Amino acid sequence: MPTLTPSTLTPSTLTPSALPSSPWRFLWMFVRDGFLGRAILLNLAAAGGIGLMGMEPVAMRGLVDALAGLSGNQPAGSPGWTAEVMRWFLLLGGLWIASALFNRLRELVDLHTSPALRHAIQVRLFDHLIDHSPRYFQDNFAGNLGQKVKQAGQSAIQILEILTNDIIRIVVILAIGLTLLASAQTLFAGLLVGWTAAHLTLSALLARRCLRLSHAFSEEVSSTTGRMVDVIANAELVRAFARRRQELAGLSDALTGEIDRSKELRWFLTRMWFWLFNALLVFQITLIGLAVSEATAGRMSVGDFAMVFSLASIVGANVWGLSTRMLGFFEQLGILSGALELIVRPHEIPDPPGRPDLAVTEGAIRFEDVRFAHPGGGAVFDGLSLIIRPGERVALVGPSGAGKSTLVRLLRRQFPVQGGRILIDGQDIAEVSLASLNRAVAEVPQLPSLFHRSIRDNIAYGSEGAGDDAIRAAAARAHCDRFIEGRAGGYDTVVGERGIQLSGGERQRVAIARAFLKDAPILVLDEATSSLDSETEHLIQDALLGLFEGRTVIAIAHRLSTVTGMDRILYMEAGRILEDGDHATLLRRDGPYARLWRRQVGGFLPDDAGSAMGTGATDMEKVR
Repeated sequence: MPTLTPSTLTPSTLTPSALPSSPWRFLWMFVRDGFLGRAILLNLAAAGGIGLMGMEPVAMRGLVDALAGLSGNQPAGSPGWTAEVMRWFLLLGGLWIASALFNRLRELVDLHTSPALRHAIQVRLFDHLIDHSPRYFQDNFAGNLGQKVKQAGQSAIQILEILTNDIIRIVVILAIGLTLLASAQTLFAGLLVGWTAAHLTLSALLARRCLRLSHAFSEEVSSTTGRMVDVIANAELVRAFARRRQELAGLSDALTGEIDRSKELRWFLTRMWFWLFNALLVFQITLIGLAVSEATAGRMSVGDFAMVFSLASIVGANVWGLSTRMLGFFEQLGILSGALELIVRPHEIPDPPGRPDLAVTEGAIRFEDVRFAHPGGGAVFDGLSLIIRPGERVALVGPSGAGKSTLVRLLRRQFPVQGGRILIDGQDIAEVSLASLNRAVAEVPQLPSLFHRSIRDNIAYGSEGAGDDAIRAAAARAHCDRFIEGRAGGYDTVVGERGIQLSGGERQRVAIARAFLKDAPILVLDEATSSLDSETEHLIQDALLGLFEGRTVIAIAHRLSTVTGMDRILYMEAGRILEDGDHATLLRRDGPYARLWRRQVGGFLPDDAGSAMGTGATDMEKVR
């Protein structure tokens, strides 16, 4: 799998195969597809490092026996370094140096493996995440999703570290240890196998128990953190109602539960490490004690004793290291499993590669017998049919819950239709690529979203590669150039999270400028002027008239005065279109639209009042 950098993030690299939800298959997929060679090299380097270290007891035995052979046999004044002593000494030193070089080699390979693997995993997970439906993001906290992506990458490399280092090291050193101890005394080899199996099994059982306590503590931490963030986010509300003391007391009570879970976890860890470390000491003392008995009985040379002593230390250190890593191993495995469970779900609105792009030539929209219901709720649309002709300006009005926003979301394929179909220029939007559909529709929502970036970047988001002149022209058409240039940073002013540094009207004008720059053939307005003062609203409506030219427009409005100049007005209730016509026609019918109009104007405007958007209407056919 190639390393993905901004220059290599092309559509082909961002159309991966389905991601497995199993952590093992997930990790294997990434290792197999791009890191297999490096993973093998990591294993070989770890095996070489510990394998050479495992031969240290052999060299130590030879050196000790050589030295013991010199004891009392050297004539006075003779050199102490014999050829045999020198040979064993050089071998011992060479093993140490070679083992260290293998360890450094492993670190060098890991330098070019772990960061790249983490990057690849996070890019692939984010790519899968961002293709989820709007409903998915409504049901999950954005911060939690981002954290899961980061955690998955970090957990994966820690699991790989344990598999390609700790596990390999313990397997190799046990194989060497069994061979060497069996050559010295079969009983030693049996003791090593029995103790290692019992120690690692007990470590795994205790680690799993500790993991449950760790999760309980993490839940408490998440709960208190969430409470703290909630209070911080509503700091002004706390101040307005003078509830600082009560919130502080509530947070203190919540932190008490966190303290209790922390104590439980720490106490269990203390006891676990106590018993495991004592078990290690008992094993080493027992093995060395048996070796002393064999040596004093003359059944083992001093060199054999030194070998057993050295081997006991090396094996004990590696077994202890693996047992201490088991807790982290299960914890990271749990973190990765949780991240995959949340992120790697089938997309509610699938968009497989290879679908044709939507080709918009006129902008005709057709709803054919559309059926849709929200999960757990009643039907919103039950056989809705509607035709919007090319270049037509259509307003959707009616009470809240009538289905106006849902109709627009179905057009954007943010929700999947459950019956019928929606066509744009004769093409079923469910059969075209989602990216091409989104490119064909520009939307100015009631609550526009802005990135925590500069105003220039937020406007330029409407058109990739837009130049500064185009950005400034779009800002001028949206009447936001004056307030932008009035700020110290101008177009480089960072708007803050979700545009918090701007007023509601300023955010909406930036969103309108972004729509100008997108230049899409279909325009959707969802209360696009709701946050503007009357004077600015008048200017924006004039600007929108220019944007309307040559485009099909759908506008959702609650203030009827803003849509009286549209070609058609659709009055909706309970997912049905009750009236269809221009402003003047609907007033003459004296139906629900006329009643809503009279309630809004309160008798201050004549029935034939028009908006600054212009007048004139065309009766259009509506398919029932």
